[in-house]
Amino acid sequence: MAEYRFHLEKYKTGSKGTCPACGRNKCFVHYVDAEGLIVFPDNVGLCDHVNSCGYHYTPKDYFSDNPSEKPLESRESANVPNNKAAEKKEPSFISPSVMQSTFTSFGINPLFMFLKERFGEKETKRLFDLYNVGTAKLWGGSTIFWQVDSLGNIRSGKVMAYDAKTGHRIKGDGVHVCWAHSLLKQENFNLCQCLFGEHLLATMPNVQVVLVESEKTAIIASHFIPQYVWLATGGMQGCFKKDCLSVLRYRDVVLMPDLGGWDVWSQKATVLKDICRSVHMSDILEKRATVGQRSAGLDIADFLLMEETHQQILQRMIQRNPALQLLIDTLDLELVDESG
Repeated sequence: MAEYRFHLEKYKTGSKGTCPACGRNKCFVHYVDAEGLIVFPDNVGLCDHVNSCGYHYTPKDYFSDNPSEKPLESRESANVPNNKAAEKKEPSFISPSVMQSTFTSFGINPLFMFLKERFGEKETKRLFDLYNVGTAKLWGGSTIFWQVDSLGNIRSGKVMAYDAKTGHRIKGDGVHVCWAHSLLKQENFNLCQCLFGEHLLATMPNVQVVLVESEKTAIIASHFIPQYVWLATGGMQGCFKKDCLSVLRYRDVVLMPDLGGWDVWSQKATVLKDICRSVHMSDILEKRATVGQRSAGLDIADFLLMEETHQQILQRMIQRNPALQLLIDTLDLELVDESG
């Protein structure tokens, strides 16, 4: 049996960490250097949940993204014997009909209900259509963020639970995030993630791109600031491999991490500099955030939602005077799109 210099860390109490993709605790195994010369970042490793998550960022991937970190004495593929190169598996895809079947039942979709109160039903439906966001029955109703690549292929869908009142992810006890291909029980599925919203690049080839962490943030920011293409990496340690970022070639890109992610994304920006026409780190949140907001790790969407929307003002007026709703229905009145 071949001995590898870079291998998964042998299990010992407390050695497993939190997966950067699915967010579950005590399930992430890190890679280590048998010679003790290289210390890999926390996102280099394997998630135990192979079917429901599938995250696997190998030393080979890390050295590909960070060639200056690769040891001089080893130019062959990391984590495989020198005489046997690893075969690159093709990504698996999900049928468009499956994705289309989830564009319904928004009455049990907690994120849809949350945004509906702020933007109205018509605008929320437009945003969900724009970003290919669906509904799952899991956990009594959850949100599916479908990852559709620049060629229209459906890589999979991230299923997440939200609180319909606060719009925040449900964490705490239990696991409230999984993948569509896992729910579909598709065997031997090779998950190769892409940027959330990537399919929009083809329709807006000359528009500046803004990268944020969460899918929800991209959707909300697109409502308030539609002059940009808002894409999400899926987390602080998300889709930052060169294979994922190659779709941003020759684009002007702005990085806008959540509060607390500045240092990590500043390092990630180096990968983009060889790909994009221009890369800029936005410090707008860093400049205006309070100590409490930093501690809470707020993002651009949190700040945008601090201002009362026109839809919320209208609902408040209707609560004070229910006859206003009757007048709106009788005359078939419609709230003017505040972003138009």
